[in-house]
Amino acid sequence: MSDAHFTYVLRLGDNALVLGQRLSEWCGHSPFLEEDIAMANTALDLIGRARMLYSHAGRLEGRGRDEDALAYLRDEREFGNFLMCELPNGDYGFTLVRQYLLDVYHRHLYAALTESRDDELAAIAAKAVKEAAYHARRSGDWVLRLGDGTAESNARCQAALDELWGYTAELFTPDAVDSAMLEAGVAPDLATLRTRWEADVLARLAEAGLTVPADDWQAEGGRAGRHTEHMGRLLAELQFVQRAYPGQQW
Repeated sequence: MSDAHFTYVLRLGDNALVLGQRLSEWCGHSPFLEEDIAMANTALDLIGRARMLYSHAGRLEGRGRDEDALAYLRDEREFGNFLMCELPNGDYGFTLVRQYLLDVYHRHLYAALTESRDDELAAIAAKAVKEAAYHARRSGDWVLRLGDGTAESNARCQAALDELWGYTAELFTPDAVDSAMLEAGVAPDLATLRTRWEADVLARLAEAGLTVPADDWQAEGGRAGRHTEHMGRLLAELQFVQRAYPGQQW
């Protein structure tokens, strides 16, 4: 096991956990009951995915850290999630545009990971890709409904896309970990992944009457532990019980 292998799987878990935590904040606050249930179920899918990935990462590391230790006992700079995952939810349009961009990414990523040389990761991916396909269909339907809806819903989604688009480059910018895992046959080629992602996303955005912003600013740093000011507050809530009452079990 290499450090890169552990880090790669750990970062997948971080993306799932942090995004799941954000979506769970909608529980009891979604615009109507069916969406409240759907959003909560999506959050549960992501947190369940994080559990599997953290357990696998812990075994790869071989230091006795389990899923709880990796989720609750690491500090902000030790998390390697994408910055987009940790952004506050904003309005429902912002949440769903972000979710769509990430859902399509995850659908293609986990489809590719089913062919990973890491057999356990491939098995996790085989489960995750089914969930990601459903998530992408649901969030994509909502992007179309809101983008092609009223003038206000279109404007809110366009504002969300304008804010979020600069965060998408981080999804496809390889670092040393990605390169090592690609060479080892564990991870897919991010350039190929980007081509597939863009084909789906750009077509749906055009159908929804949304325009990709021309501004080419790019946010980065999440995978290296450089986060937004929002991450610390997210972790303070996520980790509070374990930090306040260490070692407790359900």
